[in-house]
Amino acid sequence: MLVSRAILIVLTAATIIPAPLISLTTAHNSTSCTRTCGVRTVRYPFGFSPGCPIRLNCINSTGDIKIDKFQVLDITQSSIFIKLPTRCNRSISSIMPLFGSNYSPTRTNGFILQNCKAPQKGCYEHTWFLDIGNCTENHKGDNVSCFSPDNKGADVIGYEALNTTGCKFIQSSIAAVDANSLMFKAVELAWWLKGSPHEICDVNVSIDNVTLINGTKGIRCKCGDGFHGDGFINGTPCWRALSGCSSPRYFSHHCGRTAKLGILMGGLVAGAFLISGLTVICYLILRHSISLRSRMSAKRLLHVAAGSTSVPLYTYKDIERATNGFSERQKLGNGAYGTVYGGILHNDEWVAIKRIRHRDADSIDKVANEIKLLSSVSHPNLVRLLGCCIEDGEQILVYEFMPNGTLLQHLMKERGTGLPWTVRLRIAAETARAIAYLHSETNPPIFHRDVKSNNILLDSQYNSKVADFGLSRLGMTEANDSHISTAPQGTPGYLDPQYHQQFHLSDKSDVYSFGVVLVEIITALKVIDFRRPHSEVNLAALALDRISRGCVDEIIDPSIDPHWDAWTLSSIHKVAELAFRCLAHHWDLRPSMTEVAEELELICFSGWAAPEDNMTCIGGSSVASSSCASPYGGSEKSFGRGLSAKKGGGSRRLSIQQYYRRPEYSQNSTGNGKDNSRISAHNCQLSDKSSPSAAGLLQNMVP
Repeated sequence: MLVSRAILIVLTAATIIPAPLISLTTAHNSTSCTRTCGVRTVRYPFGFSPGCPIRLNCINSTGDIKIDKFQVLDITQSSIFIKLPTRCNRSISSIMPLFGSNYSPTRTNGFILQNCKAPQKGCYEHTWFLDIGNCTENHKGDNVSCFSPDNKGADVIGYEALNTTGCKFIQSSIAAVDANSLMFKAVELAWWLKGSPHEICDVNVSIDNVTLINGTKGIRCKCGDGFHGDGFINGTPCWRALSGCSSPRYFSHHCGRTAKLGILMGGLVAGAFLISGLTVICYLILRHSISLRSRMSAKRLLHVAAGSTSVPLYTYKDIERATNGFSERQKLGNGAYGTVYGGILHNDEWVAIKRIRHRDADSIDKVANEIKLLSSVSHPNLVRLLGCCIEDGEQILVYEFMPNGTLLQHLMKERGTGLPWTVRLRIAAETARAIAYLHSETNPPIFHRDVKSNNILLDSQYNSKVADFGLSRLGMTEANDSHISTAPQGTPGYLDPQYHQQFHLSDKSDVYSFGVVLVEIITALKVIDFRRPHSEVNLAALALDRISRGCVDEIIDPSIDPHWDAWTLSSIHKVAELAFRCLAHHWDLRPSMTEVAEELELICFSGWAAPEDNMTCIGGSSVASSSCASPYGGSEKSFGRGLSAKKGGGSRRLSIQQYYRRPEYSQNSTGNGKDNSRISAHNCQLSDKSSPSAAGLLQNMVP
């Protein structure tokens, strides 16, 4: 539509430029059309009396202008903007008055439809994050879709286009004012008159054709530059003061030969320039019109996803310039959903730029979800979203830059030679606090669904930042809704087995995944490794076996410290016991993330710290390899506190022996009737350097 309008305007201008502008001294104002409502006056052909071509309703008491019962917000040279507030269960037939003989909704509107038999097409919005008031809360079972009609050669749509969508109700609409602005809760109507242009329009006008549903043309008249009036013969014709060689003087041969030649040559030159530039103009407008809908959808997506929070929107050129054309030299890594690059956008500060690999509806969902969640939370251990780019089919997110990469890279020694135990413990505690914040301090709670070491980023001081919220979901706020039902998604090795079996997602699914991360921190082993024996391919299964048999020392990462002190070994065993409870098969036996965070802080602060160490474990910035605390001064007390069973509400805390004394673990999985699941303190022989022994620590777990 933009292309056809541009060509029409250019051709019209090319036609009328060679001819001199005609000046009129009289105005044929219509006396049969009242155009005043209170203190407001509308332009012809609009009015409030029977003699007006397009009749509107005037509410004298308020001065409001309406079409039927719908309030008119604005009238322009080509459009009428109608207010359509959000309302649940508004029948589609109720807006039939907006489909008149001289006006109808344009195809650029986005209609929010309710109770649809199938999702509608035409809009990029996705109904699960559309901000449509209380409708989604009161009608959660309804299928709500955004519908924008296809262009079938017409500039407007008919009533049947909405009535045949299979939807029962229309809740609201979004009108595109222009390429850079939207009007929410409004409908744009195109208006026109029918008839021959020379019977309707004055001279010195450009004619704007409107293609109607039946293929006929409607007409709008516009005065040329330098002229005043509305351009209609029965309205206020175009006029300006006579000067020089006017059009009547030209055609009556009252202009001199030189003036005639100058006018003729000027017209020919102008026409030549217009024709030569027509191809370039059409190409630019075509390119603009193709990207218009995607840019408008991007703005709408950001508006409904981020809400009142402002998320900067970068252009694709800015992103391309920052990454040097997505250079391989600036690539930071590859993920399941995209590639991350380093770049400089503004203020000479580095940022991380994630370019989503797949360009489909699912990827738009993930991008919108991440924008929505990250723009609504604030925590020092959650990665900050700095902006995004949604343009030309690209979905790109911009985050704060983490110079020390991921926790996984350090555990696998892809960066450095391994982290000291005190740094690993601090990273675990900070990560636990961030996830606990998502579970307990946001309303509704947020379930991350993809907690893993590769999504734990490290800044310049090795402080942890939890990232990648593409799979995250909002939880339930009611006390009786402990989970939500959704198809399992996540990373193999970290996925909660009960979530995988029952499709029930809860905060305890994140607890299980974090338990796997704790085992990674202790062992620095791969989560899935087919080079290990068949029963130990899964790291969680391997850890549960070793911890239950009192053989934690067998799987401790040798690079932590070749000469373990008593506190280091004791704290490793405490973290292993905590990981054991996080990996419990049943939800009710796992602690909450708040309890996990508290226990990690107790472990980190257990014992005493020498003044010269000046070491902090929680929220600090030191990366020294010295231990945080000695094995004395209450470590056994804090250890026992984490294992005592709670009375009343909350999760049950059991020692390892208590856990394996439960009836379902009285026999092994092979059904041979042999009880080999109890803990045996002499199953593993510990090295002389291991003090206190793992068996002794396990015995202290039982109250």
